[in-house]
Amino acid sequence: MHKLHLEDHFALGEGTLPKLRLNSPADGWFPALRKLRWTIEISTLPYVDLCLSPHLKTIRIHSGFVDKTKTPRDFPRTVASTISTLPTSTLRSLHVDISHMPWAYLKHSLPSLVLRCGSSLTKFACPTTLSDAAINHLAHLPNLRYWNTTDPPLNYSNSPLPLPLTFPPLTQFYVAGDAGFSWISLFGRLATGVPGVQALTRIRESLKELCVGNFDSDPIIDVSFVSPIQMFHNLTFLNVVTGCPNNRCAFELDDHNVAELTAALPCLAALYLGFPCSRNTCATTITCLLWISVRCLELEDLVIHFNTANIVEDFKRVSTDLRFERPRSLPRCPLQILEVFETPLTLDEPSLEIVANGMVDTFPSLGCCKGSEEWQDLSKRIKELQKLT
Repeated sequence: MHKLHLEDHFALGEGTLPKLRLNSPADGWFPALRKLRWTIEISTLPYVDLCLSPHLKTIRIHSGFVDKTKTPRDFPRTVASTISTLPTSTLRSLHVDISHMPWAYLKHSLPSLVLRCGSSLTKFACPTTLSDAAINHLAHLPNLRYWNTTDPPLNYSNSPLPLPLTFPPLTQFYVAGDAGFSWISLFGRLATGVPGVQALTRIRESLKELCVGNFDSDPIIDVSFVSPIQMFHNLTFLNVVTGCPNNRCAFELDDHNVAELTAALPCLAALYLGFPCSRNTCATTITCLLWISVRCLELEDLVIHFNTANIVEDFKRVSTDLRFERPRSLPRCPLQILEVFETPLTLDEPSLEIVANGMVDTFPSLGCCKGSEEWQDLSKRIKELQKLT
């Protein structure tokens, strides 16, 4: 057996468990087990140690629903003890989601588990706070490719932990909460100094997917936020998961900023820069859409703020201004659906025709714009134009 799920329906007959323990083979009941998925519940806890194998390559731990009124007092402590015994010598993937467990019992055992992971680990995900030592250990693992975390980075400029720092060649980096700002800020600082060049040598070439978001505080997407990201020129997926706060628009980039960003990230297939709001105060216009289309030729998914207050005049300007003669002659990306969310749009019949033509010129494969009723009317006109081509 290579794969085992310990779920809430997993239970043995009365008296079976003692017999299994008494008659356990020297190399355990599952010597060839490679993948273990354990849902932490009262019913599964007694069997975990019987399922362990020194050859485990993948471990996924989830905390199921636990009725506190029926939970033994020593249950969290037993869970922590079990986690501390998990084998890691051949582990390649570790995913731990213990959001329903009391953290006080796990604040030592979980970081200890991470610290025992070696160079074979390529994938790690844990939405629970780790110790500084555990974060530093992960940042130094030579073969780590996927890292999903809510932890901010250490302050490596004043850190007593082992340096020099050399980030692993991550291909996917997902950070939730305000820690995302801290990581991007760190990358920016390291990229400007001599030690930083060495620290980021591998990750700046290897990183393909970067996702930050679900921030705890009000975010601002501005030049200081996106500039450090531009060093990861092989990115294919960039996602900033955030909306604007109630009192203002948080999107502070302009057309020039977006043009620079897309010039630095030509491999993007998906670009999400927060959820567009209804205020229509942002400095970006449909001009930024043209730069995105001609510079990211693999782009298939796009979410970005752009101002529609003067959208008709903006399309006229782009179609006639000599400054856009060069980009107008270039190939475009294959984007089929433009997500506009709450972006406002008010058009009369002649204006609808101009904007529809402008959108199709910008995105030749565009089929629809997903948004309010006004955008649905525009989508109908776009589809009519596509049938004529």
